Amino acid sequence: MEHPSRRDGGTTARSSAAHVTPLIDAALAAHRAGRLDAAEPLYRQALTLDPNHAPALHYFGILHYQRGEHDTAASLMSRALKLDRHDAACWSNRGLVAAALGHLDEATICYDQALQLQPDFADARNNFGVALQAQGSLSEALEQYRLALASNPGMIDAHLNLGTALSKLGRFDEALASYRDVLAIDPNMAEAHFNAGNAYQAQGRHNAAIASFERALALRADYAEAHVNLGSLIGRLGDYAGAEAHYRRAVALRPNPTHLVCLGGSLAAQGRPDEEEVFYRQALALDPHHADAHQNLAWLLLKRGDYRQGWAEFALRWRKRDYDAIAVLGVAEWHGEPLDGRRLLVVGEQGFGDHFQFLRFASVLQQRGATVDLCVREPLLPLVERIPGVSRAFSGQPQGDYDFWVPMMSVPSCVGTELSTIPAGLPYLFADKAKVKAWRKRVGPVNRSKRKVGLVWAGSPTFGNDRYRSMTLADLSALSELKSVAWYALQKGPAHAQLADAPSAFRAHDFTAELSSFDETAALIMLLDLVIAVDTGVAHLAAALGKPVWLLLPANSDWRWLETRSDTPWYPGMKLFRQKKVGDWAAVVAQVAKTLQATHVTPAPPQTRAAAKAAARP
Repeated sequence: MEHPSRRDGGTTARSSAAHVTPLIDAALAAHRAGRLDAAEPLYRQALTLDPNHAPALHYFGILHYQRGEHDTAASLMSRALKLDRHDAACWSNRGLVAAALGHLDEATICYDQALQLQPDFADARNNFGVALQAQGSLSEALEQYRLALASNPGMIDAHLNLGTALSKLGRFDEALASYRDVLAIDPNMAEAHFNAGNAYQAQGRHNAAIASFERALALRADYAEAHVNLGSLIGRLGDYAGAEAHYRRAVALRPNPTHLVCLGGSLAAQGRPDEEEVFYRQALALDPHHADAHQNLAWLLLKRGDYRQGWAEFALRWRKRDYDAIAVLGVAEWHGEPLDGRRLLVVGEQGFGDHFQFLRFASVLQQRGATVDLCVREPLLPLVERIPGVSRAFSGQPQGDYDFWVPMMSVPSCVGTELSTIPAGLPYLFADKAKVKAWRKRVGPVNRSKRKVGLVWAGSPTFGNDRYRSMTLADLSALSELKSVAWYALQKGPAHAQLADAPSAFRAHDFTAELSSFDETAALIMLLDLVIAVDTGVAHLAAALGKPVWLLLPANSDWRWLETRSDTPWYPGMKLFRQKKVGDWAAVVAQVAKTLQATHVTPAPPQTRAAAKAAARP
């Protein structure tokens, strides 16, 4: 905002100038001193004497803008510009007001007018950049910030905004250079340290990010956003108690729904469900439509086994941009209406494991009378096309006429799924017979006295809880000593490199280079007697194929595995091995080794379509 400075009113009558000028001077003095209540009556008196005093209208508009009274500010500044269209500062400030009202197109027009009058107007350039950035025009915004800095190299706001735009473009080194420029001018600018922390975090430079957030907080202890971002980072690095402390401080400073949800999440990570629920409900009391609060509360209720309330909350999980990304335009969303003779499109969502778990509902929907099409991620297509009850599977943009569409993970809420009515017949996914035959030749004969066991020890490192759900292959080293087991590596991704230093028993059957798709992985799994895995998509795939699965779970496990059970209603026959203490895989591995030695794993019968039809029950 270009602050008020003394200008004579171009249209002021000479006869009243002697009376108006002292009032304007007094109003400006109070205004600049921050005494808005004292300035207001002086502006009113001046405008009573001369309603067409353009500077007074402009300055009074600034006062209303500073109070958040944007409609009044817009009206006053527009009147001023009708009287004096050559006031660049007024055009720039009118643009700020338009932006505050959400009228970004109008704001850019105002800034352009200001810059035509005064091309070196740094404030207008910077404000123009902010409006362009809000419209998603980042390259154009960068240009305006740089032009502002060419006119005023010491303009801190332009340096900060340039850094923010560069960060949004993923140009973090350049963004950090902008923040260093700010700190060279003002080393105590907390916002620059905060923004630098965000850039460092995006680069994976966690120590630098933590140091920047801590510096921001040292300079400004009431910086709620810095508490939240620092809490989020150290929480992901395992310091849940530290994260909780920062979230509590953020809530004390600004008890908004987002901060409350973050606090609840940190309590969930520490296994304190009764405490976390309170904060989700407080968030929803402030904002009944807060998507993250609904989703976290849903996970909590589902983990308790309260499926009736849990699915109802889960149906409200959508952020607008996420919903819009999968919604089928022109087609009604299905909420449980009769399906006889209707065409229904089920749209996949979230991770591969979620897909594998919820694909079972295709048969349920088909049994309700629907013609069921599935829109899923391309790597899943071969498997999905073989699901009984699926009319058509495809990826990309939906095509064809449908009566309804439904997000895949909303189906349980629409059909009223309870723990006792989960459609749990297995298998409901089927491997390609030709690929199974080819893999049988590739694998070759194995000593029949040995059980063939697949092994997955890590999930995707990008998953939020991966630090706890994944383990290292070294954590499983005790299993390599079991002479009755032939181990088959099913591990993909960066963690596969751990095989290089693993015991020879783990390296003996490593075909992962040939597992180019889930279809190939499914075919190999069909030749195994058992799959032992952490909570990843491969575990769901193996279970959905009807193979025995032993799942290794962290202390803070996902909602679908409930709280204390060693089995799961989602996959009959799956065994759950749970950590009793966060990070303690040794006890879990010891239990697995003991169970392997004591248990004979019976090979699953060959897959049949009849078995699949029994899998789906409403």
